[in-house]
Amino acid sequence: MASELNIKNKKASFQYEFLEKYVAGIQLLGTEIKSIRDGKAALTDSYCSFTDHELYVKMYIGEYSHGGYVNHDPRRERKLLLQRKELNKLEKKVQNTGLTIVPLRMFLNKDGKAKLEIALCRGKKMADKREDLKSRDNERELSRIKKIKG
Repeated sequence: MASELNIKNKKASFQYEFLEKYVAGIQLLGTEIKSIRDGKAALTDSYCSFTDHELYVKMYIGEYSHGGYVNHDPRRERKLLLQRKELNKLEKKVQNTGLTIVPLRMFLNKDGKAKLEIALCRGKKMADKREDLKSRDNERELSRIKKIKG
């Protein structure tokens, strides 16, 4: 039942330093999962926040084309499903140390259920971003040299 669906948040790795990663389930409506299977979801401007000790994600899932009057709101908050211990740990870290939780990737597991990979992150400074760009350029140069020699 699982397909090759793999929606990524490409900006996240440039803007944040990942400290811990988790895989969470998402509480979805019927038209939402159908839209996700059609590939109509985006993680670029999405974020996670706590409300009443529960973790919610605000992300875009396009309306289902055959939904009719029962279609969902594309930008509504959706509850993330994690263990209570994990939720408490994340909530403490977000409140006390000023870290943030960012969605990285959405995929379908082998049972066909949508899962969201989230990460506890710290924002990068401009110097860190420059350092990443330099290291990426150096790796590209090394791979070019290896191709020419080998």
